[in-house]
This record gives sequence, C-alpha cells and structure tokens, in this order.
Amino acid sequence: MKITLTSVMVDDQAKAHEFYTGTLGFVVKHDIPLGEFRWLTVVSPEGHGDVELLLEPSQHPAAKPFQQAIFKDGIPLTAFAVDDIEKEYERLHARGLAFKQKPTPAASAACAAAIAPLGQSSPGRPVGARISGCASLCPNRVTD
Repeated sequence: MKITLTSVMVDDQAKAHEFYTGTLGFVVKHDIPLGEFRWLTVVSPEGHGDVELLLEPSQHPAAKPFQQAIFKDGIPLTAFAVDDIEKEYERLHARGLAFKQKPTPAASAACAAAIAPLGQSSPGRPVGARISGCASLCPNRVTD
C-alpha cells in the first residue's frame, strides 16, 4: 500500500494553483473541469510523480471552522521535505512567505505561516492574500 493522493482544502483554486506552482514550484498533473470546480492536482518536480496533492475546494460547512482552529493552534496541515532547509527557507522568504521561525538546530522544521491561499490573512502579505495555517518545511534527513 502507498499514498498516491492527499489534499488540502482551498477557497480559491485559481489562487491555490498560482501559489503551489508559482511560489512553491510544484507542477500540475491533472486539471480537469468539473462544473464550478476542477480536479486540480500538483506534484513535486523533485519527487515521485505518482504522489499527488489535490487542491480541493473548501465548500464543506466544516472546512472553515476546521481550518481556523488548526491555524489558531499552530498545527501543521502538511510537511514538505527539502534537501537544504536554509536555502529553501531563503527562497520562500524572498517570495513573500511568512515564517513563524527560522530553521534552527533545535527544531528540525520551520513552521510556515503562509502555505496555501485559503481563508486567513497573513501578516506581511498583500491584502487579499490568504493562508491556511502551518506547514512544516523539513530537511530530508535529520542530523544530530
């Protein structure tokens, strides 16, 4: 058994598409119109092409309260592995992402305060920019 699809809830698929491809650097695998919404998945150009992230519309009534509670509690919704955490931190910070902390030896992950254009305003981001909560940016290997 293996994971082939996971999802993040997004308020606006067009903004999420721009964020995940333009800012984070993922590539679109599927973009299929489904009435008002799309089956929109992205994959990492550095990872396995069979592991897709679905940018799923957050239309379910429980989506917004869930997103707000997770954000308020600072709980990561997902984690992205990188080879060089300092380099990736600098790249994403330069693209306008707000981080709660810089990568430190004491914490093998940096919690990003802006990871997907969803439902909350992000300090330091332009008006209209949206975020979902936290995501961990983790090194591929944790060293002692």
